[in-house]
Amino acid sequence: MNTTEMLEKIGESLGSTATVKSVFGEPIHAEGKTVVPVAKVAYGFGAGGGHGPGRPEGTPEGGGGGGGVRAFPAGALEITGDKTRFVPFTDLRWLAGAFAAGVLLGGFFLRRR
Repeated sequence: MNTTEMLEKIGESLGSTATVKSVFGEPIHAEGKTVVPVAKVAYGFGAGGGHGPGRPEGTPEGGGGGGGVRAFPAGALEITGDKTRFVPFTDLRWLAGAFAAGVLLGGFFLRRR
């Protein structure tokens, strides 16, 4: 399998999994509301290959490739008879981490004075 075929195969397999169901979950109906879970999905892939120096085309070659996907909850759509709204899921861990980093850097710079 040459590099072009490998990239095409990886692209096809990721393309078949990148569907609306990957981002939007099954709707949930309760108390006159419909709630649709929403996720953020990120895909990444790469591949490469080649043949040894000084070897003509058509001789043995090597290559490899791979990919990955990351999905995490982003929020939910809340649909009622009157309105539709997006309710985000906030992850406060990053804010706490940024605050802690700021405190540490502030302490470091104050000690250097």
